[in-house]
Amino acid sequence: MEQPRILIVDDEQDLCTLMQRALEKEGITQIRTAHTLKDGYDVFETFHPHLAILDVMLPDGEGYQLCQQIRAHSNIPILFLSAKSEEVDKLLGLAIGGDDYITKPFSPKEVAFRVKAQLRRLSMMEAPMEETTVGPFLMNEDETEVYMNGERLELTAKEVGLLACFLRNPNRILSKETLFTQVWGESFFGSDNTVMVHIRRLREKIEPNPSAPTYIKTVKGLGYRLTV
Repeated sequence: MEQPRILIVDDEQDLCTLMQRALEKEGITQIRTAHTLKDGYDVFETFHPHLAILDVMLPDGEGYQLCQQIRAHSNIPILFLSAKSEEVDKLLGLAIGGDDYITKPFSPKEVAFRVKAQLRRLSMMEAPMEETTVGPFLMNEDETEVYMNGERLELTAKEVGLLACFLRNPNRILSKETLFTQVWGESFFGSDNTVMVHIRRLREKIEPNPSAPTYIKTVKGLGYRLTV
Protein backbone atom coordinates (compact mmCIF):
# COMPACT_ATOMS: atom_id res chain seq x y z
CA MET A 1 0.00 0.00 0.00
CA GLU A 2 1.04 3.57 -0.64
CA GLN A 3 2.86 5.22 2.24
CA PRO A 4 0.73 8.13 3.52
CA ARG A 5 2.14 11.64 3.15
CA ILE A 6 1.51 14.06 6.02
CA LEU A 7 1.76 17.87 6.01
CA ILE A 8 2.26 19.68 9.35
CA VAL A 9 1.88 23.49 9.42
CA ASP A 10 2.73 25.10 12.76
CA ASP A 11 4.91 28.08 13.62
CA GLU A 12 6.42 26.23 16.61
CA GLN A 13 9.31 24.31 15.08
CA ASP A 14 9.90 22.23 18.23
CA LEU A 15 6.26 21.14 18.23
CA CYS A 16 6.51 20.12 14.57
CA THR A 17 9.55 18.02 15.44
CA LEU A 18 7.75 16.32 18.33
CA MET A 19 4.74 15.49 16.16
CA GLN A 20 6.98 14.24 13.37
CA ARG A 21 8.80 11.90 15.75
CA ALA A 22 5.52 10.59 17.15
CA LEU A 23 4.26 9.84 13.64
CA GLU A 24 7.52 8.15 12.68
CA LYS A 25 7.20 5.85 15.69
CA GLU A 26 3.84 4.78 14.25
CA GLY A 27 5.47 3.95 10.92
CA ILE A 28 4.48 7.16 9.11
CA THR A 29 7.70 8.56 7.66
CA GLN A 30 6.74 10.74 4.67
CA ILE A 31 6.24 14.04 6.49
CA ARG A 32 6.79 17.65 5.46
CA THR A 33 6.58 20.67 7.76
CA ALA A 34 5.96 24.37 7.20
CA HIS A 35 5.72 27.32 9.58
CA THR A 36 3.62 29.89 7.70
CA LEU A 37 0.37 29.89 5.75
CA LYS A 38 2.16 30.67 2.48
CA ASP A 39 4.82 27.99 2.91
CA GLY A 40 2.16 25.51 4.00
CA TYR A 41 0.21 25.96 0.77
CA ASP A 42 3.40 25.80 -1.31
CA VAL A 43 4.25 22.45 0.29
CA PHE A 44 0.68 21.24 -0.23
CA GLU A 45 0.89 21.97 -3.96
CA THR A 46 4.18 20.12 -4.45
CA PHE A 47 3.97 17.35 -1.83
CA HIS A 48 0.32 16.33 -2.42
CA PRO A 49 -0.28 15.11 1.16
CA HIS A 50 -2.92 12.55 2.11
CA LEU A 51 -3.60 14.47 5.38
CA ALA A 52 -2.81 17.93 6.77
CA ILE A 53 -2.34 19.11 10.36
CA LEU A 54 -2.85 22.88 10.61
CA ASP A 55 -2.24 25.26 13.49
CA VAL A 56 -5.04 27.84 13.68
CA MET A 57 -2.79 30.81 14.50
CA LEU A 58 0.03 31.32 11.99
CA PRO A 59 2.35 34.34 11.57
CA ASP A 60 0.81 35.39 8.25
CA GLY A 61 -2.82 34.35 8.76
CA GLU A 62 -5.05 31.61 10.13
CA GLY A 63 -5.08 27.89 9.53
CA TYR A 64 -8.75 28.34 8.60
CA GLN A 65 -7.60 30.28 5.51
CA LEU A 66 -5.20 27.52 4.56
CA CYS A 67 -7.96 24.96 5.06
CA GLN A 68 -10.18 26.86 2.61
CA GLN A 69 -7.35 27.03 0.08
CA ILE A 70 -6.78 23.27 0.38
CA ARG A 71 -10.52 22.53 0.24
CA ALA A 72 -10.71 24.30 -3.14
CA HIS A 73 -8.58 21.50 -4.58
CA SER A 74 -8.70 18.52 -2.23
CA ASN A 75 -10.86 16.56 0.22
CA ILE A 76 -7.99 15.19 2.30
CA PRO A 77 -8.56 14.96 6.09
CA ILE A 78 -7.58 18.17 7.89
CA LEU A 79 -6.82 18.30 11.63
CA PHE A 80 -6.73 21.67 13.37
CA LEU A 81 -4.44 22.47 16.31
CA SER A 82 -5.40 25.40 18.52
CA ALA A 83 -5.03 26.90 21.97
CA LYS A 84 -8.68 27.98 21.65
CA SER A 85 -10.84 25.44 23.45
CA GLU A 86 -14.29 27.08 23.32
CA GLU A 87 -17.01 25.07 21.60
CA VAL A 88 -17.66 27.90 19.14
CA ASP A 89 -14.03 27.69 17.96
CA LYS A 90 -14.30 23.93 17.46
CA LEU A 91 -17.55 24.27 15.54
CA LEU A 92 -16.01 26.96 13.33
CA GLY A 93 -13.10 24.65 12.53
CA LEU A 94 -15.47 21.82 11.62
CA ALA A 95 -17.86 24.03 9.67
CA ILE A 96 -15.06 25.52 7.59
CA GLY A 97 -13.92 22.08 6.41
CA GLY A 98 -11.88 20.50 9.20
CA ASP A 99 -12.26 16.84 10.16
CA ASP A 100 -10.87 17.06 13.70
CA TYR A 101 -9.95 19.78 16.21
CA ILE A 102 -7.28 19.22 18.86
CA THR A 103 -6.74 21.76 21.64
CA LYS A 104 -3.34 22.67 23.06
CA PRO A 105 -1.63 21.46 25.13
CA PHE A 106 -1.82 17.93 23.77
CA SER A 107 0.28 14.80 23.58
CA PRO A 108 2.07 14.29 20.23
CA LYS A 109 1.18 10.62 20.61
CA GLU A 110 -2.51 11.59 20.72
CA VAL A 111 -2.08 13.48 17.44
CA ALA A 112 -0.38 10.43 15.90
CA PHE A 113 -3.28 8.19 16.95
CA ARG A 114 -5.84 10.64 15.55
CA VAL A 115 -3.91 10.79 12.29
CA LYS A 116 -3.97 6.99 12.08
CA ALA A 117 -7.72 7.00 12.75
CA GLN A 118 -8.24 9.42 9.85
CA LEU A 119 -6.04 7.34 7.57
CA ARG A 120 -8.02 4.24 8.47
CA ARG A 121 -11.11 6.07 7.24
CA LEU A 122 -9.28 6.41 3.92
CA SER A 123 -8.55 2.67 4.08
CA MET A 124 -4.85 3.31 3.55
CA MET A 125 -3.95 1.04 6.45
CA GLU A 126 -6.55 -1.71 6.15
CA ALA A 127 -8.02 -4.11 3.62
CA PRO A 128 -10.54 -2.65 1.16
CA MET A 129 -14.25 -3.52 1.17
CA GLU A 130 -16.37 -4.51 -1.80
CA GLU A 131 -18.05 -1.81 -3.85
CA THR A 132 -21.40 -0.80 -2.38
CA THR A 133 -24.43 0.44 -4.32
CA VAL A 134 -27.52 1.76 -2.50
CA GLY A 135 -30.19 3.72 -4.37
CA PRO A 136 -28.47 6.51 -6.36
CA PHE A 137 -25.24 6.12 -4.36
CA LEU A 138 -22.16 4.05 -5.22
CA MET A 139 -19.26 3.80 -2.75
CA ASN A 140 -15.91 2.55 -4.06
CA GLU A 141 -14.24 -0.50 -2.54
CA ASP A 142 -11.91 1.35 -0.16
CA GLU A 143 -14.59 3.79 1.06
CA THR A 144 -12.72 6.90 -0.06
CA GLU A 145 -15.11 8.08 -2.77
CA VAL A 146 -18.88 8.15 -3.20
CA TYR A 147 -20.78 8.70 -6.44
CA MET A 148 -24.37 9.87 -6.79
CA ASN A 149 -26.16 9.16 -10.07
CA GLY A 150 -22.76 8.52 -11.61
CA GLU A 151 -21.24 11.84 -10.47
CA ARG A 152 -18.44 11.89 -7.91
CA LEU A 153 -19.42 13.76 -4.74
CA GLU A 154 -16.94 16.31 -3.42
CA LEU A 155 -16.91 15.21 0.23
CA THR A 156 -14.52 15.60 3.13
CA ALA A 157 -13.19 12.48 4.86
CA LYS A 158 -15.72 12.84 7.71
CA GLU A 159 -18.58 13.29 5.25
CA VAL A 160 -17.49 10.16 3.38
CA GLY A 161 -17.33 8.35 6.72
CA LEU A 162 -20.86 9.41 7.64
CA LEU A 163 -22.31 8.50 4.26
CA ALA A 164 -20.49 5.15 4.39
CA CYS A 165 -22.23 4.39 7.71
CA PHE A 166 -25.60 5.13 6.14
CA LEU A 167 -24.84 3.11 3.00
CA ARG A 168 -23.89 0.10 5.12
CA ASN A 169 -27.16 0.48 7.03
CA PRO A 170 -29.82 1.70 4.57
CA ASN A 171 -33.27 2.45 6.00
CA ARG A 172 -32.00 1.82 9.55
CA ILE A 173 -32.00 4.44 12.30
CA LEU A 174 -28.47 5.33 13.42
CA SER A 175 -28.06 7.28 16.65
CA LYS A 176 -25.70 10.25 16.94
CA GLU A 177 -23.65 8.16 19.36
CA THR A 178 -23.29 5.33 16.83
CA LEU A 179 -22.29 7.72 14.05
CA PHE A 180 -19.76 9.57 16.22
CA THR A 181 -18.18 6.36 17.52
CA GLN A 182 -17.85 4.80 14.06
CA VAL A 183 -16.68 7.90 12.17
CA TRP A 184 -14.58 9.69 14.79
CA GLY A 185 -13.37 6.51 16.52
CA GLU A 186 -13.87 8.03 19.98
CA SER A 187 -16.36 7.83 22.83
CA PHE A 188 -19.43 10.02 22.28
CA PHE A 189 -19.52 12.16 25.46
CA GLY A 190 -22.57 14.06 24.16
CA SER A 191 -20.96 15.38 20.98
CA ASP A 192 -24.35 16.26 19.43
CA ASN A 193 -23.19 19.44 17.71
CA THR A 194 -20.25 17.77 15.98
CA VAL A 195 -22.51 15.19 14.34
CA MET A 196 -25.19 17.77 13.52
CA VAL A 197 -22.70 20.12 11.81
CA HIS A 198 -21.36 17.34 9.58
CA ILE A 199 -24.82 15.99 8.77
CA ARG A 200 -25.90 19.49 7.72
CA ARG A 201 -22.84 19.87 5.49
CA LEU A 202 -23.44 16.43 3.97
CA ARG A 203 -27.08 17.25 3.25
CA GLU A 204 -26.02 20.41 1.45
CA LYS A 205 -24.07 18.23 -1.00
CA ILE A 206 -26.55 15.41 -1.63
CA GLU A 207 -30.04 16.78 -1.02
CA PRO A 208 -32.12 18.65 -3.64
CA ASN A 209 -33.48 20.69 -0.70
CA PRO A 210 -31.32 20.38 2.44
CA SER A 211 -34.08 21.98 4.55
CA ALA A 212 -36.46 19.17 3.56
CA PRO A 213 -34.12 16.20 3.11
CA THR A 214 -35.08 13.32 0.84
CA TYR A 215 -32.30 10.90 1.77
CA ILE A 216 -30.86 11.56 5.24
CA LYS A 217 -33.87 12.12 7.46
CA THR A 218 -33.96 13.07 11.13
CA VAL A 219 -35.82 10.65 13.37
CA LYS A 220 -36.74 12.85 16.34
CA GLY A 221 -35.17 11.69 19.59
CA LEU A 222 -33.47 8.71 17.94
CA GLY A 223 -31.00 9.84 15.28
CA TYR A 224 -30.87 9.71 11.49
CA ARG A 225 -31.89 7.31 8.73
CA LEU A 226 -30.89 6.99 5.07
CA THR A 227 -34.13 6.51 3.14
CA VAL A 228 -33.71 4.97 -0.33
